[in-house]
Amino acid sequence: MNDKNKSLFSEFSPVSKQDWMERVTADLKGADYNKTLVWKNLSQINIEPFYTAEDTINCLKNTGENSQSLVNYRSIVVTTAENGNKLAAKAIEEGINGIIFELKENVSAATLLNGLDLNEITVSFKLTSNAVAFTTDLVAFAKGKNLRGFINTGIISNYVTTGSFDASQVEITAELVKLTANFSNFKAITISGTEYLDSGANQVQEVAYTLNSLVFLVEKLTEKGITAQDIFNNLNVQLAIGLEYFVEIGKFRAFNNLLTEVAAKYGVVDFSNTITAKTSIWSKSVTDAETNLLRCTTEAMSAILGNVDGVLIDAYDKEFKNPSDFSSRIAGNITTILREESYFGKVSNPVDGSYYIEEVSVKIAEKALELFKAIEAEGGFYTAFQNETIQQQIAEIRLQKLKLISQRRTPMVGINKYPNLMEKLDSSILSAGEIANPKVLTPRRASLEIEAIRKTTEEFVTATKKRPIVELSSYGNLTMRKARAAFAYDFIGVSGYNVLQEKSFESAEKAAELSAKSDSNVVVMCSSDEDYNETALAFVKTFRALNSTKVLLIAGAPTNMDELTAAGLDGCVNLRSDVITTISSIQSKVQKTIKS
Repeated sequence: MNDKNKSLFSEFSPVSKQDWMERVTADLKGADYNKTLVWKNLSQINIEPFYTAEDTINCLKNTGENSQSLVNYRSIVVTTAENGNKLAAKAIEEGINGIIFELKENVSAATLLNGLDLNEITVSFKLTSNAVAFTTDLVAFAKGKNLRGFINTGIISNYVTTGSFDASQVEITAELVKLTANFSNFKAITISGTEYLDSGANQVQEVAYTLNSLVFLVEKLTEKGITAQDIFNNLNVQLAIGLEYFVEIGKFRAFNNLLTEVAAKYGVVDFSNTITAKTSIWSKSVTDAETNLLRCTTEAMSAILGNVDGVLIDAYDKEFKNPSDFSSRIAGNITTILREESYFGKVSNPVDGSYYIEEVSVKIAEKALELFKAIEAEGGFYTAFQNETIQQQIAEIRLQKLKLISQRRTPMVGINKYPNLMEKLDSSILSAGEIANPKVLTPRRASLEIEAIRKTTEEFVTATKKRPIVELSSYGNLTMRKARAAFAYDFIGVSGYNVLQEKSFESAEKAAELSAKSDSNVVVMCSSDEDYNETALAFVKTFRALNSTKVLLIAGAPTNMDELTAAGLDGCVNLRSDVITTISSIQSKVQKTIKS
């Protein structure tokens, strides 16, 4: 055989899955495979660490098509038609090809859209009132043009966030469908699922409840004389994008698949809906806010690979102030770069056939369909929301998510890990914690409870003009003291205290003596377990003999914790420590000490 025609790996014998498993088992050295390597998502989806050609993977059908004309949306709050038009023109100049106008009151469509090429630019409208009047004006203005986009009256969003369903919105929606009948690329019905994910739901819940709400609305609209075919042809679905990259790709593909199944039950086989993806509120932070840029980028990537039609990326600073021109421009650039330079949206369905993503997609579809049927069996979306079944199910997942964040098992940069200790924050932008109404859904950041810790610190600093100081007092084994000092620095840094760089001492006695006399308010003992067994108790006794007020902690999990606590140790920081509980306890004692 000609060497040029040889397969690249022909000289290597194939490796079976059993061979891989034997090697993995050996490397685990007795550790449980399922607990160590199999990822268990909160959607109750178990993801294997690797797949081979021996795995049988079922591929979903009707998962959508990767959009070749991806819409890069920017949301504009319209105060006046002239101002909205000016902001839209500026956005288009910056590379945006889709505008979502948020209208609080009726304005002239001709003035608002003056100079915009509706054959090239997608225009959508979030209407809180006067929807019929504005749409009538819009249709007259757009006559003869290829109007593309959607109308969002918040018919479902308003219900799940207020608990009150406005029946008149059904009649308004039916009228909008009739008014826009001549514009096949313009969608008069928008159903949002963003409120579920942003309130703490998992991907399965977001998909299922969105479909449940769709069925509810289909039933209402058919009563008004709108056919199922017209409903699905006029449908725009807005879904949030979370941080679990591959799972989010699978979520969008699973939604497309199930939407086709639901439509088929109404006898609708061929229809032309759109899906708009929006970066989530849940994943964003006000501390180290620039990190939101990275979150938005991965979220946009997963949505595009999941075959959405448009992406709306919020500005990274939107959570704590009105977005600046700079932050809005950067948000728009993310999708532009992904589309033009990374070729997202230019390759046909690039994730198809990936065992990992196909497996995730199938499992989300299966579990979402199961949940969807359960809600329908209980009376459907409206009944399930009225009796708070949906709210309670989401609350259970939200509490699990918050627990994982507080335990740092779900790392969030700038929030519970790698805090920016150089950052100066005004306490007014930080949350005091969640005050939720269990009867409705309240979109929120996942970081609210941790923000409340930082808010306590900043308010205390403002009142006392003193930022508490944390000293890392290390001695003994070089490797372990460095590692534990680094861990403590990262862990306590979440508090917003002034955490000093590690101080190394030649002995435990010297470390205890000098740290007890220093200007710090919190001291963390850092060394190895062996050193703790020999010297930790002496450290605590020496320290407390010289200082009875400072907070004294130990980095690690010593076996004689009860004895150390009795001698005056205040607590420990380790991998099992809860950030909120631990730091709140530190704050309580520090504040009493400084005030006294």
